[in-house]
This record gives sequence, C-alpha cells and structure tokens, in this order.
Amino acid sequence: MAKDNAATDRRRSRVRRSLQARAYGKPRLSVFRSSKQIYCQIIDDEAGRTLASASSLEKANRESLKTGATVEAAKLIGKLIAERATEAGVKEVVFDRGAYMYHGRVKALAEGAREGGLSF
Repeated sequence: MAKDNAATDRRRSRVRRSLQARAYGKPRLSVFRSSKQIYCQIIDDEAGRTLASASSLEKANRESLKTGATVEAAKLIGKLIAERATEAGVKEVVFDRGAYMYHGRVKALAEGAREGGLSF
C-alpha cells in the first residue's frame, strides 16, 4: 500500500512541477476525484488562497444529480467552476489534474470548464 501512495505522490508532484514551470502567475484549477464525488478549486498559489470552488456535494448539486461519480456530474461541476471563476475575475487558469489520467470524469470536468468560459 505504501508503494502505491508513493507512486501517486510522485505523479502528483511531477504534474505540479510542470504546471509551475508553465503557469506564469496564472491560478491553478485543481481537481480531486473520489470514488463517489468530484471536487475542484481555483487556487492562487502566489497568495496561497482559494479563489473559487465547486463540488458534487453542494446541496443544489446533490438534489439535481443522482450521484457525483458520473461524467455528467463532472461536466456540470466544470461549468459551475467556470461560472464562479468568472465572478471572481479569473479567465485563464492552468489545469492541475493531480495524479489522475486526463480521461473520463477529469476530462469531462475540463471540457465543462472550457464550455463555461475558462481558457487553459
């Protein structure tokens, strides 16, 4: 088990390192995917604070979605984070997929955010 966690940590840090090299001061759209939910945040690493966040656990989303573990739920959360980012004055971000492959729910969240108006 420790070996799996170490591999995950290495992947996450490798992705984060490449993002920091290309960020040029842009905030980071960070994704966390659990087996039942999906969460995302827009983080300003220079100031060390969260500018906007969205998740499938929010009350309005829980009522409209059957589960947070679907591609449709991820796409909805992507559109929601793009809307909240626009309200916060953020138009460009770098996409931090963490240790996850750009596939399935992570890809759907990214596409939803792009449809909502974020560029990355």
